[in-house]
Amino acid sequence: MFKTTFFKSLHTYSIVLGSCIILSTWSLFGQSAKIWVGTWSTMPQLVEPGNMPPDPGLTNSSLRQIVRPSIGSDTIRVKFSNEFSSSPVTMKAVKLAVTDSYFDIFDTTIVKLTFGGSPEVTMDPDTAIYSDPFAFNLEPRKDVSITIYFGETSADVTGHPGSRTSSYMIIGNDTSVNDFSDYIRTIHWYVINGIDVLVPSTATSVAILGNSITDGRGSITNMQNRWTDLLSERLLANPGTEQVGVLNMGAGGNCVLKDCLGPAAVDRYERDILNQSGVRSIIIFEGVNDIGGVNSADAATSVANGLIAAYKMMIDSAHARDIWIYGATITPFKGNGYYNQYSEACRNKVNEWIRNSDRFDAVIDFDMVLRNPEDTASLVSSYQNDGLHPDTAGYRIMVDSMDLKLFEGLDTLFPAPDTSESAYLWIEPECATVGENWELIIDPQVSNQTYAIVEPGINSNASAPADAASAIGMSFTVPKDTNYCIFVRLNSYGSDDDSFWAKMDDRNFVLHDGLGTSGWEWRKLDTFSLATGEHTLTVAHGEDGSNLDKFCITTDTLLPAGLGKPADIVCMPDTTTPVMGIKDVTGGVDTYTLGQNYPNPFADKTTIAFEIIRDTYVSLKVYSVLGEEIAEIAGKEYTSGMHIVEFDAIGLSKGIYYYTIKTDKYSATREMIVLNE
Repeated sequence: MFKTTFFKSLHTYSIVLGSCIILSTWSLFGQSAKIWVGTWSTMPQLVEPGNMPPDPGLTNSSLRQIVRPSIGSDTIRVKFSNEFSSSPVTMKAVKLAVTDSYFDIFDTTIVKLTFGGSPEVTMDPDTAIYSDPFAFNLEPRKDVSITIYFGETSADVTGHPGSRTSSYMIIGNDTSVNDFSDYIRTIHWYVINGIDVLVPSTATSVAILGNSITDGRGSITNMQNRWTDLLSERLLANPGTEQVGVLNMGAGGNCVLKDCLGPAAVDRYERDILNQSGVRSIIIFEGVNDIGGVNSADAATSVANGLIAAYKMMIDSAHARDIWIYGATITPFKGNGYYNQYSEACRNKVNEWIRNSDRFDAVIDFDMVLRNPEDTASLVSSYQNDGLHPDTAGYRIMVDSMDLKLFEGLDTLFPAPDTSESAYLWIEPECATVGENWELIIDPQVSNQTYAIVEPGINSNASAPADAASAIGMSFTVPKDTNYCIFVRLNSYGSDDDSFWAKMDDRNFVLHDGLGTSGWEWRKLDTFSLATGEHTLTVAHGEDGSNLDKFCITTDTLLPAGLGKPADIVCMPDTTTPVMGIKDVTGGVDTYTLGQNYPNPFADKTTIAFEIIRDTYVSLKVYSVLGEEIAEIAGKEYTSGMHIVEFDAIGLSKGIYYYTIKTDKYSATREMIVLNE
């Protein structure tokens, strides 16, 4: 087991925004100096049995789905998701139209969507796509239908079960017809993910992270009267906020800290909230599903501390992108099965922190306006239907209590988080003490070109494995007494390969489940309060199949980006045997490498890492597919070791490009994909 110590460092890498606000000129539509802003969105998730499309399924069927956007525009684009399916989905035709009631559409408003100029598109698994921008008279709060004729479609579908809106399916290609009289009705959305509008740069959107209360449990089907809908109506009626879009990213049963009925909120936060187009403010109204049913004082303390740590991370991540973030208090639930003395104590502790920590930019006190003054642990009886979810009257009270000035003039730039005193430790698991049940895989696209994966067929879901063969052990030293976040870079494909056991020092193992990703991504494993000195982190497998690339142990609460920083101790992969020879990075390297750019595909900016064996001149250039030189990223003497450079692709058109490194002894070429529009 190796030992290492922390070092202190400034953040020298930039956080690349996963969703860019694009300033451009659309000569086709006569638009100028406008930006994309989200006007409607819903959280994508894997559709579970019981919520699947009706028989005979989506393949060779037409599905008409109704949505009600918030702000309007004359130029829009539509987003579709296949992120949770295991096989492709083909859309042979997609049309959008204004609808008056139920499934009827106005023929003169029908627009055919295209994707890269083609009316047909196939979405691979784990992907989401936008349509080409198109002209359309989208009026605020006006229902539109998105009708899709599906070709071959995945058996496991990405969608949103809690649509509270009817969808209509008929067999065959009937995307333009009004007559859906032979329809099969379902109250779920499938594949559709969002709508963006091209609007003046003064427009913004507010993204709301929530669970079933935000998703609209207690509202009336097809009436579009969730509390987020009522908020949109108020914003549109107020001159200072009439260009604020509302994005409802609630999901029934969703939790903040663990995967339950969809990815945990801490894991979906970047995709569903931070990466929304034009988002300038965020409301966090989630945590009751984590709190509900805790059955001991220790559990109440643990869940409350976990939620507070998650909120801190969300706040720091929002401010790092100059986004305002508001905390909503957790509403009462006495009379519901969630309630007991411990869950109530947990709720009160979390609400006290939301109100008094001064970490959120403002507090929206839903608890105060909905609780029964004679029994503050319960909702006012006339505003609830099951003790937990408000009814439509309760939703109206919630929205009427909100100060709309929170959404006006959001042009403040937040100071960058001060991480100069933060401590970081970067660990390559293959360089630690690796048990025999783990296999080390050589892959040039990951950190140190190696990742670890447990041998196939080895699972320990019920209890932590007791043998050393199942563990990866790491010893390290921390410089001060404080809380340390443990982040891990994973590639976990699904719910059957997304769990690990972890323990600190001699404490008990804790199972961390629901760590699913869409490709290589960082996930928070745990937070530990550590005293100054040496500690040991042990990680063991829960389920086989999850790929483990790198650890970061830090006093910072922000998720790392990309490959993170170079590890404090690295070892060079041996392609003939899994035995690793440990080498201090300051002692030099044994090989030349050119890493895969990250992110890839990307818009605007990406980073490229390379490693050289000795001091030498390095040339790093970008070429088009025709071999034309596009840019020189590096062209100077570099010292031996690892280096990271940034490539700015602003102005380049969408497509495939190549980058090539050349030194006195080494040359290599890799492909990258630019997504600029």
